[in-house]
Amino acid sequence: MRVVVIAPPWLPVPPVGYGGTELVLDTLCRGLQAAGHEVLLYTTGDSTCPVERAWTYDRHLGIAEMNPAHELRHVIDAYDAAQAWGADVVHDHTVTGPVWAQVHARLPVITTNHGPFEDPLDAIYGRLAPTVPVIAISHHQASTAGDVPVRAVIHHGLDTSAIPVGTGTGGFAVFLGRMNEAKGVDRAIRIARAAGVPLKIAAKMREPAERAYFEARVAPLLGGEVEYLGEVGPDDKYALLGEAACLLNPIAWHEPFGMVMIEALACGTPVVGTPCGAAPEIVDDGVTGFLRPDAEGLVAALAHVDRLDRAACRAAVEERFSMARMAADHVATYRTLLASAAAGAAETELEALLAGGPARSADDELVGAG
Repeated sequence: MRVVVIAPPWLPVPPVGYGGTELVLDTLCRGLQAAGHEVLLYTTGDSTCPVERAWTYDRHLGIAEMNPAHELRHVIDAYDAAQAWGADVVHDHTVTGPVWAQVHARLPVITTNHGPFEDPLDAIYGRLAPTVPVIAISHHQASTAGDVPVRAVIHHGLDTSAIPVGTGTGGFAVFLGRMNEAKGVDRAIRIARAAGVPLKIAAKMREPAERAYFEARVAPLLGGEVEYLGEVGPDDKYALLGEAACLLNPIAWHEPFGMVMIEALACGTPVVGTPCGAAPEIVDDGVTGFLRPDAEGLVAALAHVDRLDRAACRAAVEERFSMARMAADHVATYRTLLASAAAGAAETELEALLAGGPARSADDELVGAG
């Protein structure tokens, strides 16, 4: 199968630092290629994912420059490239791309919603889904889709061969994510202090809102056994997770997935967090971590992380969140998309013949995968 994966132009694939979607796309492309499929990743010129790549912009545009006009130019070129490359299917991970595909694409297209099914995304995907099917990234996210039909639920995966298992002997908990109230950085500090556990914080802080939150809510709590490390790259991230006794992840929103949780588990590091969003689909309470709804429960859970089996944490990722499983699930979904497109083309041809008119070619059809 020849698959074109369209990434957003905001960050390179894989990301140098923070970038959950871009990490997912790197893993997906490598997994598809390892399974014997041909892959073209339409991304930015500074991406290093080891598959065939094409791009409009030589460098990523940055999260602060998320201008829809820049993304639209990127996806218009991407669909032209997909057509010229002879793609069997296009997997679009942008927001504007599927809108363009509805009118202009001559290939089967599917998209993944990486965010919550909330305004305005729910309205957009509701209009797109009849012709551009939507993949959800967790069952909880899919349960919030409302009237938006979801073609498949596919959990993210990791290439565990590239992630070392740590010892967990560092004697600290770690917070990893964005400097954001919903992610719970200030709550993590208060919980760790209440439990008497040192905390290391590795968080992206590039946007004005992130800096404002840090100055107002986080900086006053730093010091002593609570340390802010800044944003870390992949090698430092896995080393930090591997040394940690646990990942402290007190999120306060219904996160659609949560890559940091499977990254921690891949390092053998249990997760202590809230049962929000997809967390119960990732963490087996009492086996690979503890999920508690309030600060008091999380404080108590930190005292028991040394009872959890780090080998079980790693095994959970290898069994349920591997790169190979992720790729296989996507291939199965692509095949249903192609079957739907073929059935739609055959039905159109039959209708034309019964009407006594010339049959239109498949290239004359719009994206017909609903």
